[in-house]
Amino acid sequence: MPILGITASQITGRLAVPDTGAMFPLGMVQVGSAGAADITFSSIPSTYKHLQIRLFGRVNGSVTTNGTKLQLNTDTGGNYTYHTLFGNGSSATAYAETSTTQNFMDKLSGASSGANMFGTIICDILDYANTSKYKTTRSLGGTDQNGSGVIFFTSGVWRNTAAITSIKLSPFDGYSYVQYTQAALYGIKG
Repeated sequence: MPILGITASQITGRLAVPDTGAMFPLGMVQVGSAGAADITFSSIPSTYKHLQIRLFGRVNGSVTTNGTKLQLNTDTGGNYTYHTLFGNGSSATAYAETSTTQNFMDKLSGASSGANMFGTIICDILDYANTSKYKTTRSLGGTDQNGSGVIFFTSGVWRNTAAITSIKLSPFDGYSYVQYTQAALYGIKG
């Protein structure tokens, strides 16, 4: 005989909801009126499978777009490699760097872009707590320039097997993040 319905009083246990792939907020920073040279997340627990950074921001430099550096565990040695591809609607460009002092996390809007234009980046750090392999990152981002924006895709590796416990984000070229820039860090269950 088929079951046609269950009422709340007929449920005697808890329903198990798997948390695989679930995201948990670990921290959020919003830049104030003074701006910020960098954004750092520290004391990152090792209880998740992956990490995700969501960055919405703008820099104070007189540029249309500016890249964001990603440094892990305060490592400023030449232990990073990245590849990036970006397009503006009429052309695409690719480039790569090896043995650099930071990973690249795509670009945000700069002071030469339209007034109040911000860029967005989403960066995944895969298997960040696994101590038997190097750490891989992938980022997707873009900026709108009132109809003429740019989109980016970047992959990178940090050649270190240590579990990631801190992340530092900072603009290239000595610029700073402006007010209302926001960064959020999430842990993702595996």
